[in-house]
Amino acid sequence: MNLIVPIAMITVAATAAATDARTGLIPNWLTLPPLLAAPLLYLMLQGAGGLTFSLAGALACGIVPFLLFRTGSMGGGDVKLLAALGAIGGPELGLELELIGLTVASVYALILLARRGQLGKTLLSSLYLAINVFLPARMRRPMPTTEMMPLRLGVPLFVGTVAALVLGTGVMA
Repeated sequence: MNLIVPIAMITVAATAAATDARTGLIPNWLTLPPLLAAPLLYLMLQGAGGLTFSLAGALACGIVPFLLFRTGSMGGGDVKLLAALGAIGGPELGLELELIGLTVASVYALILLARRGQLGKTLLSSLYLAINVFLPARMRRPMPTTEMMPLRLGVPLFVGTVAALVLGTGVMA
């Protein structure tokens, strides 16, 4: 495979990790250009099939994070980063890096909560949140934002990108 795709993905993910770790933000100047340019480049190089491949990657990687963003559970920069990486790498590679990155973030969060002595309380709140969806409206309990733990996803998504490229689909393996 052409090295442009993995180089672009690693560059975007590494820059996002650095800015997110430093500022807590993943800026639009980083995510929007590849989100717009990747489908156009695929169209120019591979025709309609390439355009579909790139748009499918952006949609596959961005739809669930967008829904989480709408509930206040994920930041907008994280959503745009995942969609951009999906647009560059396509749906298979994009979803693979997303799964690995979010798994890394989840393990990190569990370790962090355990070290703070908050793991049990948080797991119980998470269980109630999951059950909350199925309860009648009068019995639902809103989750106060004070009970939510913010987690920066830039570094875990960089780890997921590298891991997916090296281990997953064989792009660089």
